[in-house]
Amino acid sequence: MDLTELQRLMEALYGQSDRARGVPSTVAWLAEELGELAQAVRKGTREQQVHEFGDVLAWLASLANQMDITLDEAMQRYLDNPP
Repeated sequence: MDLTELQRLMEALYGQSDRARGVPSTVAWLAEELGELAQAVRKGTREQQVHEFGDVLAWLASLANQMDITLDEAMQRYLDNPP
């Protein structure tokens, strides 16, 4: 799955409810998922780590969708002029 497909999937599955929840709540959920990923990386199994990476990607895609930003657009600078 590429980034565009990820965003399309998240829009199809959760777009309406994500927009109703709003950007501030989505940022909070993303932050919570990042914390869970950090914990899984430190102490979790590979299965838990894979699960949490998926959750972070899903919430990031949801937030990008709400902000009308494509993840491809966000990553373009790494192609054009990496930091």
